[in-house]
Amino acid sequence: MYVIILGCGRVGSELAKLLSTEGHNVVVIDRSPAAFDRLGGTFNGLTIVGSGFDPDTLKAAGIEKADVFCAVTNGDNTNIMSAQVAKKIFNVPKVISRVYDPKRAQIYHSLGINTISGTVVVAALIRDKIIESRFSSYLIESAEVAVLEIAIDKELNGKKVMDLNITGEFLVTTVVRKGDTFIPAPEAVLKKGDIIMAVVKTANLAQIRKRFKL
Repeated sequence: MYVIILGCGRVGSELAKLLSTEGHNVVVIDRSPAAFDRLGGTFNGLTIVGSGFDPDTLKAAGIEKADVFCAVTNGDNTNIMSAQVAKKIFNVPKVISRVYDPKRAQIYHSLGINTISGTVVVAALIRDKIIESRFSSYLIESAEVAVLEIAIDKELNGKKVMDLNITGEFLVTTVVRKGDTFIPAPEAVLKKGDIIMAVVKTANLAQIRKRFKL
């Protein structure tokens, strides 16, 4: 994939190195040349100094052939402006924007932009660590959906995945068994010691937690 990342801070640089290592074509844009030092000596993508909402800078970055545009600077306004330019002017297929203020996430979502609110995700992770001593759930994007990690105990041993699924509310997506991870078929039988990952509507989170005694 051809990916353009706006912002070479800690998040942007780590994302760029990860994608580059996986073989993707990566271009990083930042106003500060010194920011590119975070990429290290093994990064084999391109770096461009400039503004993320300047059309000339974006064209130099190859925006017209980009598959993905990620805005991950430390400013919500910069991220949303750049994301809008990428989506509305250059028609980039997938545009993702980092959002610091959770209240803005839904607004951006209504504009057709995928958002990641680190504030919400980290707060949810810390909450789980405090209450349950393990990371059992985290909110995704608009906070309409959560992902739960559930350990299969003796009460659930022998149950089929289809026995746990609830249409429109709860869906088992992944099973971890003795170090192996797989996507289960509805008929798959769960075993004691398995760890399942399931998607659940946030509105039903309390009900689901009660059901599985989380």
